[in-house]
Amino acid sequence: MLSMFLMTCAMLIAAVNGSGADGSAPALAAEKQVTHGRGGRILTNIGVWSPDGNWLAYDTRSDPAGDCFDARTIEMVHMRTGEVRELYRSTNGANCAVVTFHPRQQKVAFILGPEHPTPEWSYNAWHRRGVIVDCSRPGLAANLDARDVSYPFTPGALRGGSHVHVWEASGEWISFTYEDHVLASPGTGQDRDINQRNIGVSAPVCGVRVGTDHPRNHDGLYFSVLVTKTVAHPRPGSDDISRAYEEGWVGTNGYVRPDGSRQRRALAFQGQVVTHDGKTISEVFIVDLPANPTREGEGPLCGTETRRPAPPAGTAQRRLTFTASCKYPGLQGPRHWLRSAPDGSRIAFLMKDVRGIVQIHTVSPNGGPTTQLTSNNESIASSFTWSPDGKHLAHVMDSSVCLTVAATGQTIPLTRRYPAAEAPRPEACVFSRDGKRIAYVRRVAEDRQWSNQLFVLELNKS
Repeated sequence: MLSMFLMTCAMLIAAVNGSGADGSAPALAAEKQVTHGRGGRILTNIGVWSPDGNWLAYDTRSDPAGDCFDARTIEMVHMRTGEVRELYRSTNGANCAVVTFHPRQQKVAFILGPEHPTPEWSYNAWHRRGVIVDCSRPGLAANLDARDVSYPFTPGALRGGSHVHVWEASGEWISFTYEDHVLASPGTGQDRDINQRNIGVSAPVCGVRVGTDHPRNHDGLYFSVLVTKTVAHPRPGSDDISRAYEEGWVGTNGYVRPDGSRQRRALAFQGQVVTHDGKTISEVFIVDLPANPTREGEGPLCGTETRRPAPPAGTAQRRLTFTASCKYPGLQGPRHWLRSAPDGSRIAFLMKDVRGIVQIHTVSPNGGPTTQLTSNNESIASSFTWSPDGKHLAHVMDSSVCLTVAATGQTIPLTRRYPAAEAPRPEACVFSRDGKRIAYVRRVAEDRQWSNQLFVLELNKS
């Protein structure tokens, strides 16, 4: 039905030569505003839909982009009735944000900043944690990841802060980005790792209990480890990276290797490399994950006083793209997380074409040449998601919500072209779990005040 809908859209666009009476694309899908009133609302770039497709989860950061970490509540809104339910309200000076739904259960994960913050322990990238709230028990948050910042450290506990917690399709493991409090704190000696952004996973293999010899230590429900390797000074022209970030699970069940075997779990991510001529750019990397994340690899899972936590045995980090010779090297465009087709066959990312226009590109998780998917005259202007059947990608372009056909690269606007002040926000454009709806944020003037509001596009009326 969605394909038929898109064919109708394309016919309508052709009939009016791609524009409405005011020179913008015609409104081709039913847009519904689902929130109203004052206050901030931010959608995460993925995982915002409840398993039954009825609710959208969001946080209440006040500024349009969510750069100010000041949200006090995590909420969800019913996409048909507009009913709002508060899932969590932070206390004791803490704030909360970046919420995602479990794919099969009515529970959410999100960031919680420090309670009773002090100048020495205020909110930052290495002073936050992941928590989980069951939607049937709002207000009760359980620690996702444990923290232990006192030597000797505890395997399975983090020594810093986690961010953007996203469940894999099965709802078992969770990925996150991470920074390290121990290495961010002043230390002695030159032979010491520095704090750098890395990627980790939390697996429900066992809970983790830590000592109480530091007031910021706490237990966690999941066993958490780092899975990427970074270095302080990448060698020019090498595959060394100084930063690992903006990750995404590969496939709903991993991907198929060239020999026909299946890699069950893997994460694609952006890694910052240094080119031969000394420029820092981002490339696509992948890390294959082991079935058992609790086995120690080249170093302690919990790190040492001078070394960051080491990935577990069986992880394999590889570089997939090599764009230094391109006219516009490296991944470019709005902030975006790498997203894999549901079958795991290709990983999508944003990069400029030879004209300097940001396009969707893809690469196989097994490596090889990259493919430019879109050839639009306007840049992709948001993060993006794949439809569950892998046939389309949803994103913003030219102040409109659009769909790109994965087989052909054709991009179809689904809404009219909004004025800049009302354009869909770049942070999120998220397919529902059944592929029939897209959620996003637009700025709306209500009661003489601009605020972020959540919108949903209905793609299928059947």
